Amino acid sequence: MSTSPDTLQTPPSGHLVALGTIVRREVHRILRIWGQTLVPPAITMTLYFLIFGGLIGSRVGSMDGIKYMDFIVPGLVMMSVIQNSYGNISSSFFGAKFGRHVEELLVSPMPNWVILAGYVAGAVLRGLMVGAIVLLIAMLFTSVEVPHPFVTFTTVLLGATIFALAGFVNAVYAKKFDDIAIVPTFILTPLTYLGGVFYSVKLLPGWAEAATHLNPIFYMVNAFRFGLLGRSDVPLAVAYGLMLAFVVVLGALGLWLLKRGVGLRS
Repeated sequence: MSTSPDTLQTPPSGHLVALGTIVRREVHRILRIWGQTLVPPAITMTLYFLIFGGLIGSRVGSMDGIKYMDFIVPGLVMMSVIQNSYGNISSSFFGAKFGRHVEELLVSPMPNWVILAGYVAGAVLRGLMVGAIVLLIAMLFTSVEVPHPFVTFTTVLLGATIFALAGFVNAVYAKKFDDIAIVPTFILTPLTYLGGVFYSVKLLPGWAEAATHLNPIFYMVNAFRFGLLGRSDVPLAVAYGLMLAFVVVLGALGLWLLKRGVGLRS
């Protein structure tokens, strides 16, 4: 009896095993070099809290009716989540591409969505771990309440997913290690600092406020601020709509790049 091609396909349980394997490898990598992946963000954010929250914050007083130390907590947590989610997948996937390990994944029977989901999940987990560490550090300086836990968790999850997918795209197109530092340096960092982390958009002149509303990180920071403090400069529906749109577009782009083998097949 002949075997049809459909019977040779990997069953869904096999996809889950492959997905779990990639995620475990990424988590093991994060924990194995924890001195590089988890400690530096904690030290950096502690300095932010000491300098901006403690020294400068004592002179600023309040921002938009909120104690300045409390005001900057959501932005600093989201900033650490974004940077670490992006940095994890861009370095990890480019390392696999540079070492030709990714070619083994591409010729394996696992579908492209498993490869993408595995790397993205690993990056998101690193972002969540660092975010939790920064939030714990924040509790040493101020009392952090979470009036809207669902908004808090979903916002940080969507934000980490968006920039994990963006980091994947960067890693696909990168041809050398220097290329994965271009986007964080010249695009991600400016957008983060201009996304309302340290100030309220209401303090800006009209043209600057309008320009800030074109910054996607501004919506993520404000949605997360609503989850932690109950305050936001933008409607939650708009913030969620924008974040979901980015997930869909970047996810589709990542799958298309894997399907076409852009920058992956020699």
